[in-house]
Amino acid sequence: MKGFTQLDVSRLFSKHKSRIEEALAAYHRRDFYAAYPEMPNDPAYPADGEKTARERFNALIGKRFDDLYQKGDTQVVSAEVSPYTLEELKIGYTAFKDPKDYVEAAEHGARMLWINSTPESRVGVLAEALERIKDAFFDIAVATQHTTGQPYMMAFQASGPHAADRALEALALSYQEQTRFPNKVRWEKPMGKTTAVIEKHFRAMPRGVALAIACSTFPVWNSLPGIFASLAAGNGVIVKPHPGAILPLAICVAKIQQVLKQEGYEAEVCILAPDLPDAPIAKILCERKEVKIIDFTGGNEFGAYIESLPGKVTFTEKAGANSIVIDSTTDLKLMAQNIAFSLCLYSGQMCTAPQNIFISERGVLVGDRLASYDEVVQALVDAVKALSTHPKAGPAICGAIQSPQTLERAKNAGNFGGKLLLEAAPYTHPEFPNARTCTPAIVELSSMRSDLFYRECFGPVAFVVKTDSFEHSMALAKIAVEKTGALSASVYCTNDDRNELTMDSFAEVHTVVAFNLLGQVYMNQNAAFSDFHATGGNAAANASITDVPFVTRRFTIVEAKVAV
Repeated sequence: MKGFTQLDVSRLFSKHKSRIEEALAAYHRRDFYAAYPEMPNDPAYPADGEKTARERFNALIGKRFDDLYQKGDTQVVSAEVSPYTLEELKIGYTAFKDPKDYVEAAEHGARMLWINSTPESRVGVLAEALERIKDAFFDIAVATQHTTGQPYMMAFQASGPHAADRALEALALSYQEQTRFPNKVRWEKPMGKTTAVIEKHFRAMPRGVALAIACSTFPVWNSLPGIFASLAAGNGVIVKPHPGAILPLAICVAKIQQVLKQEGYEAEVCILAPDLPDAPIAKILCERKEVKIIDFTGGNEFGAYIESLPGKVTFTEKAGANSIVIDSTTDLKLMAQNIAFSLCLYSGQMCTAPQNIFISERGVLVGDRLASYDEVVQALVDAVKALSTHPKAGPAICGAIQSPQTLERAKNAGNFGGKLLLEAAPYTHPEFPNARTCTPAIVELSSMRSDLFYRECFGPVAFVVKTDSFEHSMALAKIAVEKTGALSASVYCTNDDRNELTMDSFAEVHTVVAFNLLGQVYMNQNAAFSDFHATGGNAAANASITDVPFVTRRFTIVEAKVAV
């Protein structure tokens, strides 16, 4: 008996096999590996890539995005607004009037051929899709810049090579886990004078339709790993972008659909489901019984709703209150500059950006010298001010503010009830004079104001919290994780014994922690194939990019037994 019927079209897998193997090896080694160069001036990319991408973007404004290979009975004219020009993009996207049609399209597309293909066949197609996405890195970068407000270099790196590396990581790991066990074995059990012989067949089967709900600040980086992990497992995928950042994901979905169609699959195995702020469809999609998997990045309330839905496998990233604890350092200036960069990067609109900075009123040991609390705080304020107001570095690092609500929150930081150490202020962008900009605000709070620092204050706002001691600082940082969750933490301490205890303390609350960062590595950053983004162990996220459950929970192993 042949067992399970699977279509093996592994031509593309053979083409990309070496890269899949390299990615898996790097994943297990946890050292540096990058499949896609992160600098836009790398020879791997066209020299005029940015120029031509900007020309294509400008030509698309007010027009229809025609690169999607999907049906639809209507068109959504987006509510996307560039944070740099403050102009509406008014791009039209193919859409369905009834959200259930997305579910039916994705389910039908997967059942036509995708589900019955071998893992090698699907992985080959998706590895080829990543190559097509690579060809569109510049277009994705410009689209990301003008929907999220990210600085251009960040937009290129985060939505281009870094996102593609994370997707490749998920793809390679999914392949490993789907092929971990043999497809067929002959099972023999001695039973006295006879032997029971069973032929056992094993197959990884998708769970059903997957839904990826994206955020407005990192639509590609946060979404691509889950999209590729679900597709690799044979699930049809609905991509539901944030209504304020549709274009970056539309380009990615178009490239995936292009390869699916080219290889004889239904393009709508992966389908874009755009919507508008005043006509949201996410809840309708979430509650469809055919939707079995949900990836979500966004706020706590909707994240908790998704996690509460029965019969769904969920991967959520929500809000957190990330902390820095300062005890001692070898160099006050370098420490302040490192923290300032993390606070200014994309104007604090990163899920890993620091929010709370705990400093003992006793001061900070700098080498052999005790620096006062006030001196340390002033060093931080001066470093943030110098970086955010620098005419060249400031715009390249801070970028623009994605939403007006985030801007208002930062502007009102002086009304929070603490002491305003640094006021949020707009800066003039050299290329985009109308840009929605804001330098970070820094507010000093007493340790009694946990009502403020135990919850997320998203955007360019940081709290300096005066504590009684290092132990007090650590206790508050740990409670913040237990109450709100955190995706990152940072500690400055030159005492090795104390650092061992601190590492254990953050491990107990399932939080990533970095120690004594002074150079060009920052607590915001996560490297594919080495760092696990979130742990899935605290309230900020119930999943990790990319551990084994991130891929294995998207399929099941089914078995057929045949008596011989």
